[in-house]
Amino acid sequence: MVDAVGPAPVPTVTPDPVLARLEDQIHWYGSKADSNRRWYLGLKILSLVAAATIPVLSAASVSTVALAVLGALILAIEGVQQLVQFHENWLTFRSTAEDLKHEKFLYGASAGPYQSSKHPHALLAERVEVRISSETRRWEHREEGIRAETPGP
Repeated sequence: MVDAVGPAPVPTVTPDPVLARLEDQIHWYGSKADSNRRWYLGLKILSLVAAATIPVLSAASVSTVALAVLGALILAIEGVQQLVQFHENWLTFRSTAEDLKHEKFLYGASAGPYQSSKHPHALLAERVEVRISSETRRWEHREEGIRAETPGP
């Protein structure tokens, strides 16, 4: 009787939770920065085009209703920008993503604070979590300020 030999079992590699979290957060902050950048620039361009159109249409004796609609559109765009803070979010999220990439590089090169650490992996986890929680607190504080400034019903 011949035993059938199947393929050798593939060893299961458990991903490092610290590095997995770091990669996940770099991706999250990077994608949120990109999204906020697109929204900010799109709304600003729309606002500028609407503002530039008003004097042209006025000189062409277009209805004052059309001019008022453009003015209202600019006001609405700027109001949304003020409430959602696309520009602030873009800069903050990009900064956080770049800071996390910096930590990843230093850790991978055993440089900076990781060079002399007895427990560089634990230090990485601590530094990443401090940066993320710091950003979260700043965001929460900014959101509270926006809610306090926004008139309620």
